[in-house]
Amino acid sequence: MSPRSASVNEELRRRSRERLLQATVELVGERGYDATTLGDIADRAGSARGLVSYYFPGKRQLLQSAVHRLMHRTLEAALEREPHTEDGPERLVRAVDAILGLAVDHPVLMRTHMAGILQAEGFVQCPEQQRLAELLRDTVLRNGSLSVERDYPLLRSQLMGAVFAALVPGAPMPLPALRAELFARYGLAWELGTPPDDAAPGGRSPGGAPDFSQYFEPGGPGSLSSGSQSK
Repeated sequence: MSPRSASVNEELRRRSRERLLQATVELVGERGYDATTLGDIADRAGSARGLVSYYFPGKRQLLQSAVHRLMHRTLEAALEREPHTEDGPERLVRAVDAILGLAVDHPVLMRTHMAGILQAEGFVQCPEQQRLAELLRDTVLRNGSLSVERDYPLLRSQLMGAVFAALVPGAPMPLPALRAELFARYGLAWELGTPPDDAAPGGRSPGGAPDFSQYFEPGGPGSLSSGSQSK
């Protein structure tokens, strides 16, 4: 049997790494970070356990790469879904809704990811993170940014800050309020994308200035007396 070509070996390595990343997303989402071992991840991926250490220096780095993969795939799907658009503001709307949606669809995973970034290991640079950065940079460029190097980090920090605020244990901010704040900051129309409500917060007409007073009124959806701070 002739040896495999370099391109075939590269593709096999790529697939093996992808399976590990997907297994990490699934298991941490199901069990939590502490209850998931590297052995569990290798078993779920159908890979030899030594491959985990070959590709990643540790579990925390593996998790960050896995979440960055989930984020860039979710973002890419949102940006390129039909009907396709090259309109800058609409693509920015899709980006905001895609990232905020992760807080709803993968709360355990995203909360764990945020906690890991704040720990000693810090922020992991990896191919998945670089792909996410490319998509966000392209988004701010298409939206008319004159300084992508300034505006991309701002968008990234605002999106992750909103996800963090939506997932704070015991005191989450309601997603409509977070979405409205981001839309107001970038001058985006509320009705674009996939609004979490039928109308803008405070009963404003779509595209109008957001009114956050309802979230601070006694008995309102964001007040302590309401029993919940999420809608």
